[in-house]
Amino acid sequence: MDQQRQTEGEDSAQLAARAAKGDRDAVERLIERHLPELRAFVRLRAGEALRQRESASDLVQSTCREVLSHLDRFQFPDESAFRRWLFVTAQRKIADRIDHYTAQKRNAAREERLASEGGAQDDLLASCYRRFSSPSRRALVRDEIERLERAFDQLTEEQREVVTLAHVAGLSRAQIAEQLGKSENAVRIVLHRALARLAEIVNPDEE
Repeated sequence: MDQQRQTEGEDSAQLAARAAKGDRDAVERLIERHLPELRAFVRLRAGEALRQRESASDLVQSTCREVLSHLDRFQFPDESAFRRWLFVTAQRKIADRIDHYTAQKRNAAREERLASEGGAQDDLLASCYRRFSSPSRRALVRDEIERLERAFDQLTEEQREVVTLAHVAGLSRAQIAEQLGKSENAVRIVLHRALARLAEIVNPDEE
């Protein structure tokens, strides 16, 4: 019991240090702390076509399973590095599923749309989305989520990637620049334009 309380009280830096040593419990706790952001990242990066075919929860679980199956790949005792590992893994899962459905040439119009899970998960998802958008306070949570996702899908691929890395994955501008092979100034410009465009789509009546 004392060991459990000690683990629960550890900050993310301590957990990351243990995770880098292959401690499965530490990795599980880090994943749990980042689950809301991971789910938001998966839904936004998946896009409408994949959201119609697969549950975000299934993609999140698949990502978590892969991370836990390859503990040896995380060797840097830093929470930021862990986040990057987690979200890169999620992006690879998404790309794999998109490739699968593209190859199969399935007709999304004939498949039943998978709704968000609802309840507390929707509240956490909406909370993540509000980091980069400010929809009407009158919107219901699920309506708000769907409206933001439709608006997000209208951004360019580059804009979607930069917004999710900055405001969902929590990467710094320097880390995003390094990952995308761009300058920090270029990343700031893309992010600024993306957020401006998103605000224009979500709240067209506001100046």
